[in-house]
Amino acid sequence: MTAADARSHLVELEAERALAQVEGVGEVRAFMTDLEDEIDQWRRRYIATALTEFATIRAEMSTPLRG
Repeated sequence: MTAADARSHLVELEAERALAQVEGVGEVRAFMTDLEDEIDQWRRRYIATALTEFATIRAEMSTPLRG
């Protein structure tokens, strides 16, 4: 999975949260708690994947860091 894939899924989950609020499902505590937990997990996955991609590109573009 790429950072772009993770970000795309995160955007979908955030849209689902917004729709839940509009449709009144936002009042269902268990649903919203699960959704918020999933958003948090995907946000962490997105950040980790983006940082890994960044580090990989940096390593490919420069000499290895030593020290």
